Amino acid sequence: MNTEEQLKEEIKKWMGKLGKAIDQTKVISPKGVDFLTNIKAYQSDSLHFYNKGDLVRSFEALIYAWGILETAVQTGDLQSKPL
Repeated sequence: MNTEEQLKEEIKKWMGKLGKAIDQTKVISPKGVDFLTNIKAYQSDSLHFYNKGDLVRSFEALIYAWGILETAVQTGDLQSKPL
């Protein structure tokens, strides 16, 4: 498997996990609404870049989404089940 194929597989795997995490996420505070909105925006950006063949930006957007999710959970603005 070459690097491009590996990156595609990683994006698919983590996009699926992100979708499940979002489905299991509960907003705890008003700030959590903003966090969840941004997470979904980066999720959408990732899919857009993936469909355009820009795998690096697609993966990058996923990393941002995960970072926001983890931060919001740590600050108590969102609640999500661990994956």
